[in-house]
Amino acid sequence: IRGENTAALYMEKSGFVILVRNYRRTACEVDIIAMEGDVLVFTEVKARSSTRGGYGREAVDRRKQQRIIQGALSYIAEKRMEDRCGRFDVAEVDLNTGTVNYIRSAFEM
Repeated sequence: IRGENTAALYMEKSGFVILVRNYRRTACEVDIIAMEGDVLVFTEVKARSSTRGGYGREAVDRRKQQRIIQGALSYIAEKRMEDRCGRFDVAEVDLNTGTVNYIRSAFEM
């Protein structure tokens, strides 16, 4: 949760408007859903205290991407936001320093 809090704070300071955190539906989830201007942004947060096991973005494999995409589609349908442009981002949080490496358009549908 510390990683998500750090990412959300970073996003708010960068001008994002957080709509939902920890959006969950059957077999899918999105850590943070936000607006950046008129773009609907679905952000996966990966927090690490070490890169020994790899970078956070490497953990967002095709299977994880599909679950995030399913969550995004559920949210869009539920909120009737089909007319919005969307984007999938990844926030890598270093738990030791509190720094965020924010990757825009980390993957696509």
